[in-house]
Amino acid sequence: MSQIEIPPGLADVPVAKSAISFIDGHRAILSYRGIPVEVLAKESHYEETAWLLLKGELPTQRELADFTQELKERRNIKYRLKDLLKSLPEGAHPMVALQTSVAALGGYYPCKSVSDAASNWEASLRLIASMPTLVAAFARLRHGDDAIDPNPDLDHAGNFYYMLTGKEPSPAVRKVLDACLILHAEHNMNASTFSTRVTSSTLSSPYAAISAAVGTLSGPLHGGANEEVVEMLDQIGPVSNVKTWLDKKRAENPSFKVMGMGHRVYKVKDPRATVLQDLAEHAFSETGKPLKYEVAQALEKLCEGIYGVKGVYPNVDFYSGVVYQSLGIPTDIFTPIFAIARVSGWLAHWLEQLQGNRIYRPEQTYVGKTDVAYVPLEKRP
Repeated sequence: MSQIEIPPGLADVPVAKSAISFIDGHRAILSYRGIPVEVLAKESHYEETAWLLLKGELPTQRELADFTQELKERRNIKYRLKDLLKSLPEGAHPMVALQTSVAALGGYYPCKSVSDAASNWEASLRLIASMPTLVAAFARLRHGDDAIDPNPDLDHAGNFYYMLTGKEPSPAVRKVLDACLILHAEHNMNASTFSTRVTSSTLSSPYAAISAAVGTLSGPLHGGANEEVVEMLDQIGPVSNVKTWLDKKRAENPSFKVMGMGHRVYKVKDPRATVLQDLAEHAFSETGKPLKYEVAQALEKLCEGIYGVKGVYPNVDFYSGVVYQSLGIPTDIFTPIFAIARVSGWLAHWLEQLQGNRIYRPEQTYVGKTDVAYVPLEKRP
């Protein structure tokens, strides 16, 4: 019997129908519910974008005001969740803390039934509102500092920055962080979204599904890439070292891949990277343009002539870490920020999966041995 060819990583294999986001990787198009992401990043804000993803339409003024208030009312976390975060090793990666605490949220705020619309909406509100608090609390508690209570006068992005740093962000800093959340909020059928849908298809709780997604996101080939980009830029050093560094890497390994370059979907520059650069310039006017940003720009220019012919260009991770670092955000908090943003997209897919749900049960192609005789233990060497 001939074997069925299975594309590695299920490349180009549709696994679901979705109305949430659209990507054209050859024309640098990404839209949420039909609205270009660059428009949302510049004109909208995260709370409105989250509603759009969850509900399918832009909210009315009253709906947005109510939604924003409902999120603010759910930012606080139980003191026992703080105790849980305190009990984790101080060297644990924040993604470990986030995955653990998101799963624990389900114990304190159980979803009665995934067939109950009101219960599902409550869980969605709780997850979106609580995740920034969980990340910021662990970031401070691990160093012996007190967690900072949410500030109800600040929006989603501004409040997270405040809980993390103890400082209210300037308008420019708040805007670029808010834009980062929007740009990372949804991205079609990526690994963590697929993980969400697979877990959701068992009719597990939304907390279990989002915890699974956080675990999937933590890998360096997915959400962890921006951390590795910053480490790479540290290795390069000043701008004058860019060409020497790249030439050496390519001489050692002709198939060398630059971290943050290339994407499974995009064959041109990731539109999110372009938008992020435009908005970051405003923040840099206050914080100062980081050396790493100039190194990244020089590396992008050099790589364009080498990798561009292969359709390999910067993705959003190439610049996001540099932007976060310029805002004073620790490197290991970069990926948790990705999760804080992406939870609205994950939840949109969770809700969509529940419509006409069927549990995922794909087939496999067996390539192992057959007709193997069992040898009794006493007759084995």
